[in-house]
Amino acid sequence: MGGSQLLVVLDRDSSVPLQQQLCDQISGSVRSGRLRAGDPVPPSRELAHQLGVSRTVVTRAYELLRANGVLTSRRGSGTRVSGAVPDLPHRDPPARAPLRPEPPLPTDAGSPLWRPWEPAPMHRPDGAYDFRHGTPALASFPVARWRQSLAEAVSRADAVALGYGPAEGSPALRDQITALLRRSRALDVSREHTIVTSGATQAMDILVRQLVGPDDVVVIEDPSHTVLRQIFGYSRAAVVPVPVDAEGLRVDEIADRVRGHGLDPARVRLVYVTPSHQFPTGFVMSERRRRALLRWAREHGVTVLEDDYHNEFSFAAERLPSLAADPQGADVAYVGSFSKTLFPSLRIGYAVLPPHLVRPFLGIKWITDRLTPTLTQEALAEFVGSGAYARHIGRMDRLYRQRRARLLEALYEHFGAGVRVSGAAAGLHVLVTLGGAPGADETAIVRAAAARGVRVYPASGYFVSHPPAEPTFLIGYAALPTARITEGVALLAAAVRDATAR
Repeated sequence: MGGSQLLVVLDRDSSVPLQQQLCDQISGSVRSGRLRAGDPVPPSRELAHQLGVSRTVVTRAYELLRANGVLTSRRGSGTRVSGAVPDLPHRDPPARAPLRPEPPLPTDAGSPLWRPWEPAPMHRPDGAYDFRHGTPALASFPVARWRQSLAEAVSRADAVALGYGPAEGSPALRDQITALLRRSRALDVSREHTIVTSGATQAMDILVRQLVGPDDVVVIEDPSHTVLRQIFGYSRAAVVPVPVDAEGLRVDEIADRVRGHGLDPARVRLVYVTPSHQFPTGFVMSERRRRALLRWAREHGVTVLEDDYHNEFSFAAERLPSLAADPQGADVAYVGSFSKTLFPSLRIGYAVLPPHLVRPFLGIKWITDRLTPTLTQEALAEFVGSGAYARHIGRMDRLYRQRRARLLEALYEHFGAGVRVSGAAAGLHVLVTLGGAPGADETAIVRAAAARGVRVYPASGYFVSHPPAEPTFLIGYAALPTARITEGVALLAAAVRDATAR
């Protein structure tokens, strides 16, 4: 979730001037409630960079919005939505009943584990060129600022804060999460439907326990992450992989794939997707395919589990809202975390749920860990609310763009037309196929690269069916400085030559 990003889409073919389109969309976000009194809007330079327009377009739009009382500016606090927006409906928050966990149904652990693929252990030297995916630029994390947030949380802690907190999480953090999701993902949801978890993995594990029973079917993407295959493999359901293409999950193949496994499509209870950045291909699910998935889920009474694990970092000209922002009558459970934006050991994630799933979800979480650490949640709420999170995301976005560009340049420089790359539009990794390496397999290249101090990670194990015919790797770039990326790709190219010469 980009802390200061706005979901704005400009139509450059329209006769309406860009600055007027920007005015209209911000005003519309205020009217719909996605932007609310006091919410910040991005600095003009940052928004101009995000939209690919001149800064003048943004500054003129902001001037018009200030003149109309929609925005207000104050030195030191930036530009925010006005506290008294004219002619816009005011929505008082409805009274909320206290959340009470509902105990889960008894479980049956008799089903066999659907075993995931695991890479064979291999000794690798401690080299400086580790292209591991999923690791953010931890060396650039503002540790000193985070320490301030922790100190602030501890200084405010009383006996209540030091005791057992609510299973659903800190109200302050849930408020910050919902505000971030409104602005960056167009997902307008109350905090009563937002549950803090110990990472996204816990949220998905709880949803599987909650929704899936004996003889049920879970549909996953193929390829997909092995951790997800472990989670679903431990459930009591049959797990059916359905292929993805450049538009995302092939929705029209779900029923046939389920029947191909000797199962009844009517038993599908859960469909897992990564629409913002499919893992590991990096494809972004098209609008057409999104509509088809939601329609299929609605017609079949199926819950869609939307894993938005990389939505924070998007390098495409346009960003699509989350599936949960407009579920079109389907049940969509939205799951995210702060592992990639901040650091993995934080272990804070969240689930945004349809209303009828909240209480049973809490019932399972209550017996799983009782609560996610309270003081850490309060520190994170302060970190987000102070603007430190938005500033960090802005810095990381610029840094990752530089590293991504250097990686792509280096790959094409050393491998030329023989290399194929997908997933460059978002996230912190790309999928790289080395089509110009005849006779070499992934294992040989991994060994040759390790001998030169380079760590690369094969992608074939993420495919349940039809693995790549050519050597394919998941290349992460977020944690490596640009100079290391340049050197590492050069060494990888030499390692490929070593592997093909044998």
